[in-house]
Amino acid sequence: MGTPQPRRSDTHQRIQDVALELFAEQGYEKTSLREIAEKLGVTKAALYYHFKTKEDIFVSIFEDLGRPLDELIAWAQDQPHTLETMTELLRRYSTSLSEAAPLFRFMQENQATVRELSIGERFKKRMIAMSELLRDPSAPLVDQARCVVALFSLHAGMFALNSIEGDPEEKHKAVLEVAIDLVTQAHSTEVS
Repeated sequence: MGTPQPRRSDTHQRIQDVALELFAEQGYEKTSLREIAEKLGVTKAALYYHFKTKEDIFVSIFEDLGRPLDELIAWAQDQPHTLETMTELLRRYSTSLSEAAPLFRFMQENQATVRELSIGERFKKRMIAMSELLRDPSAPLVDQARCVVALFSLHAGMFALNSIEGDPEEKHKAVLEVAIDLVTQAHSTEVS
């Protein structure tokens, strides 16, 4: 996906990081701008200089962490529709998920809030674009399903494997392997 883009100013990023931490711990609805300012050690007025609302903060987090996904989609659209491309797409997406784990954890645990905020529809469009890049619309339905499930197995793996003992990196690799196996199986059926 190229070189990671810097995430604005240090203050801007600190606000996003603290807000996301509080949103994940307490929930979006239960977190106030005052609490974010207190945890940062700044006045509420100083926080208002950067963001007027909690929604402004969250949307900026989503956009900053979502930018690599937009770049990944653009990259994949320029590639041939091969097993190698699909495998690389899954690898890169898996890395993006790991890097944005707090955001995805928040989205998983606060689905009602995500639907209410403007980001829900944008995330849905990104997931549709990703699934279209992984599947062949002329393939049998079972193979199309394998490709879509491969994508969402990466999401599920972030949460489902938390209760399983083991090294986080090994669990991450295992989930990626399962996703790649699904796409490989779908591709081998298409080729036969």
